[in-house]
Amino acid sequence: MTATHPLWRPFELADLAEVASVRVGPRPTAPVVVAPPDPAWPAAYALVEERVRAALGERALAVEHVGSTAVPGLAAKPVIDVDLVVTDPADEDAYLPALEAAGFVLRVREPQWEQHRMFHGERPRTNLHVFGPGAREPQRHLLFRDWLRRHPDDRAAYGALKQRLAVEESFTDVMAYNNRKAALVYDILERALAADPGHRHDPHPRP
Repeated sequence: MTATHPLWRPFELADLAEVASVRVGPRPTAPVVVAPPDPAWPAAYALVEERVRAALGERALAVEHVGSTAVPGLAAKPVIDVDLVVTDPADEDAYLPALEAAGFVLRVREPQWEQHRMFHGERPRTNLHVFGPGAREPQRHLLFRDWLRRHPDDRAAYGALKQRLAVEESFTDVMAYNNRKAALVYDILERALAADPGHRHDPHPRP
């Protein structure tokens, strides 16, 4: 049996009731909007990174632009997704007050999933995801981002799906929207994992 790639995970949809239970503050009700590619997104990310690093200094072990706004030429929700790695996300006293002082608001706390926290920021609109050094999800984010940057067919298919879903289904819950994208995201990740020269991979097509 070929060893399973360390970043692989089974295909599963987010449980929307569980998602609701980890939210902090009111449930967002604005409709999901998918915008055409915007060349200003990298500069918007640079502003967010500067703000985070100024707030945390050396406590910010890594800051990365992830998600669709990090992929040139890809349609996306006009929200900058950022992964922040800190020493221990469970130790909120070490970073939460500083991020709040910099204008970020805690919106998700889910210690059962790699100690993930998510903050929302404005100007630019930002989802700031906090993980620890050993978390696999930020690594998957980078793998997915870099694959889409290099593979125009998958990038085009993903962009077309997102635009169709936003128009046809009028989501107000972003996690419900994410569930509708999940099958294609998983298929793309399977291709990226199988192509990774650093690891052997036992493919797991979704059911």
